[in-house]
Amino acid sequence: MKFTDGFWLTRPGVTALYARDAYDVDRIDTPDGAGLIVTAPTAPVRGRGDTLNRSTLTVILSAPAEGVIRVRVAHHLGGREPDRFVPDQPGSIGNVAVDAGGGVLTAGLLAARVHRGEGWQVDFTVDGTRVTGSGWRSLGYVSLAEDADVHPGLPSNRAIDCGVPSASAFVHEQLDLGVGEMIYGLGERFGPFVKNGQAVDIWNADGGTSSDQAYKNVPFYLSSAGYGVLVNDTGPVSFEVGSEAVERVQFSVPGEVLEYFVIAGPTPADVLRRYTALAGRAPAVPAWSYGLWLSTSFTTDYDEQTVNGFLDEMERRDLPVSVFHFDTFWMREFNWCDFTWDPRVFPDPDGMLDRLHARDLRVSVWINPYIGQRSPLFAEAAGAGYLVRRPDGSVWQTDMWQAGMGAVDFTNPEAGRWFQGKLRELIAQGVDCFKTDFGERIPTDVAWADGSDPARTHNRYTQLYNRAVWEVLVAERGRDDAVLFARSATAGGQTMPVHWGGDNTSSFVSMAESLRGGLSLAVSGFAYWSHDIGGFEGTPDAAVFKRWVAFGLLSSHSRLHGSGSYRVPWLFDEEAVAVTRAFTQLKMRLMPYLYQLGVDAGQTGMPLMRPMVLEFPDDPTAAFLDRQYMLGPDVLVAPVFSASGEVAFYLPEGEWTGLLTGATVSGGRWIREVHGFDSLPIYVRPGAVIPWGARIDRPDYDYLDGLQLRVFPGGSGTAEVTVTTPTGQQHRFAVDRATVTER
Repeated sequence: MKFTDGFWLTRPGVTALYARDAYDVDRIDTPDGAGLIVTAPTAPVRGRGDTLNRSTLTVILSAPAEGVIRVRVAHHLGGREPDRFVPDQPGSIGNVAVDAGGGVLTAGLLAARVHRGEGWQVDFTVDGTRVTGSGWRSLGYVSLAEDADVHPGLPSNRAIDCGVPSASAFVHEQLDLGVGEMIYGLGERFGPFVKNGQAVDIWNADGGTSSDQAYKNVPFYLSSAGYGVLVNDTGPVSFEVGSEAVERVQFSVPGEVLEYFVIAGPTPADVLRRYTALAGRAPAVPAWSYGLWLSTSFTTDYDEQTVNGFLDEMERRDLPVSVFHFDTFWMREFNWCDFTWDPRVFPDPDGMLDRLHARDLRVSVWINPYIGQRSPLFAEAAGAGYLVRRPDGSVWQTDMWQAGMGAVDFTNPEAGRWFQGKLRELIAQGVDCFKTDFGERIPTDVAWADGSDPARTHNRYTQLYNRAVWEVLVAERGRDDAVLFARSATAGGQTMPVHWGGDNTSSFVSMAESLRGGLSLAVSGFAYWSHDIGGFEGTPDAAVFKRWVAFGLLSSHSRLHGSGSYRVPWLFDEEAVAVTRAFTQLKMRLMPYLYQLGVDAGQTGMPLMRPMVLEFPDDPTAAFLDRQYMLGPDVLVAPVFSASGEVAFYLPEGEWTGLLTGATVSGGRWIREVHGFDSLPIYVRPGAVIPWGARIDRPDYDYLDGLQLRVFPGGSGTAEVTVTTPTGQQHRFAVDRATVTER
């Protein structure tokens, strides 16, 4: 959202009041502990008369955790409090010093200095080095006239076409960008990985992967300068990343209060560790979920005979499947959701689920948080007050997606328990996990049961929806066996894994944009991520499918799924079968490595699929790379986005070893290779030790039985390797070049 017209002017209809100085700076006790409170007039105060008829901004700085500083900016303190992702964190982390020059709040290696007197200035330092700050015309309260044009190209003061409500007042902050500083994150975004120059609205939308909308909006960004920022507001947040004031990142929220955290590094991994300690970390997911998921696809025709036919052929062709997924039409059309198997297609669901379990498969079914008008549950839910209502008391309904559908009001605890009861019945029947689709198209012209602000419930709704499902899985299946497959999310959604990238298309271009989205989500705190192998919309040609299979099976989670066509490999060609077999077996061998990464994510917040900049922050080339990634700390993957097999990728410094070839290649340069469909660049980091499993038929096995520790060239000294089995056994090994001993 742009408020200015160039460097000097504001846009027509915009009135901006900026913090002009720190009139007083004092120590204050906050819920987080000791902090600073600053009165910031919006015009210079040079005499008593200047204190009259004037707006001020009240700024409170506190330290909720080591390396984290909370900044709260308020125009009027008596207004409605915005919903927040991170509540107050009682403690006594911060150290405060106030002197004639201003005040300093220190939280470990992170400090904020507020300069007293005329000329607003706050500096944030990490280990004594300034990383960013708020200065002249950075901190502001903005009022909009009815005809204000703050989104060029859109009518009046509307925010974006996908439903962000208009507002008449905003609080904004601008934090400095240094020379060469780059910004990453802001959720799963499919445009350029580096966010500089982009305008980003934090507003969940069902826009596919080829638009500027996003299913998973997270108001957190990571800076290459060694810090991160989380805007602590569940509502619409507008970011201008060097796209309005090119020297700054601006973020604004509607209303009277803005709250954000500055989070210290100095490394990107340090920032993610501290951020996820605040917003939540992904737990370890069951080992079986890492295996291949096979789906019915969306609008295809299928029944139990179809399902068995697919599974029989997968088994005959030696293609191990871990999870079978039933998409939308397991329920009757127009009824989504009624949580009832369509008896015309699946007359014996109990028996079918038993037969699938006898194949040693887990079963996933599709759900969404909506109830179609034709569903027998609609009248029940509406009558009990379980559906979202309009301000006049009528049920909110729409014909988009399912005719006359309503949305479950998860702000009503009774509605949540009612919804959960339906899921418990399915689990008792034999369903193992749920694909929690949708949750983005949430209206704002409604009245929520708990009185929540509609604008700030739009993004938060996905949390309430997915949490309701997650709680059932944990309660009924146990914490170690819970997993869902979610499309929508916001900050904190990483605590309820797994997430997939939504509706892509069957092309190399969409394959690349999907990867960009996954890497962007990874630096937004999400440890696990998947995508529809082969693309969702359309039918991929054989080349696209085979290249995508290799990429998909070198992702944390791997699912064959489409829209109007099946994704079983033999429908493409026989080579597709061989490629699927080879990369499925490779992933099974990597399971001791991958599963440990998932266990570690719960302690560090580090994702399994990592942008190169996360592992190599000091390599200038790594800062821009978005067509390759690190799978954990030690395995580099460069998907091939062409039928010809030509691929260019970058290897950082050192002697890297091809995992598939054993050949060593010198890094510190760009490499060009040509790969057949059965191959792609997979290189192991110099000196890495990779735990290598013995089985190729399933992901959930005893990793210690037949385990190899593969030692790769380029290292020296002793390496520590930890292997955790699916049953929770943990073994640590000390590895040197001559001996491998268990510790």
